[in-house]
Amino acid sequence: MDRLAEGVVVGLDFRMAKDQSRRNFLRTAPLAAASLPLVDKLAFGESAGQGSTPEPFQLLPAEKLVDATRTLMAKPGNDNLFTSKTLPFSIVMTVEEKKSGAEFEYHEGRDHIFHIVEGSTSYQLGGTPKNPRNTKPGEWLAPTSEGATTVTLHKGDVLIIPRGTPHKRSTETSVTFTLTSIESPLKS
Repeated sequence: MDRLAEGVVVGLDFRMAKDQSRRNFLRTAPLAAASLPLVDKLAFGESAGQGSTPEPFQLLPAEKLVDATRTLMAKPGNDNLFTSKTLPFSIVMTVEEKKSGAEFEYHEGRDHIFHIVEGSTSYQLGGTPKNPRNTKPGEWLAPTSEGATTVTLHKGDVLIIPRGTPHKRSTETSVTFTLTSIESPLKS
């Protein structure tokens, strides 16, 4: 039994020790037994209990971010700062100049968190996509989104775009941002 699971059981044992009645034991024992698989899944992901080890922590030192920004300023584009085969998210740094999305996009199983590092950009967000088309599982494009709201982001701003929200970016001058994409399984 791992430490986190032991903590759950110890917590329940403490409660039982305070009230040693048979009724209390019968009420708490199933809870303790049922919580162990959940504790494993929450602490270590779906593959817990199969001998897997959690992915080690990651550090993105300021120097790496400065270097990535310099490189991207010289040649705008993307730098994948962090990707993982086991964790459900990635972090990308992007520098773009005078660029606009042709269509709205939205995702069934992915949330976005944008953090503007330098410059500014505008987003059209929400609304109802018109004539959407599925480009691959869970990914959609639409030429327009009726009722979309426009927001302009500046240095330091953070924008959270939940899954299923149509969005389109337009950059008049230049912008540097990080994008954290958080994946979740598609519902079948």
